[in-house]
Amino acid sequence: MMHPEMMMALAHERHRELVAEADRERLLARALRSRSRRNEKAVRGQPAGTLASCEPSAAVPAR
Repeated sequence: MMHPEMMMALAHERHRELVAEADRERLLARALRSRSRRNEKAVRGQPAGTLASCEPSAAVPAR
């Protein structure tokens, strides 16, 4: 049978490993999210559906 102190030390070590693994996963997920946001285009440059554009255009002379 193992000593109680040894069992407690093993339990604490395992807990620290699990916490470190969870921290690594959160960090990786955060990095991937920020990378995907960087690749997204700005809303301003995208077409707005079937409505006419409000951006300035060249004036056409009247006939």
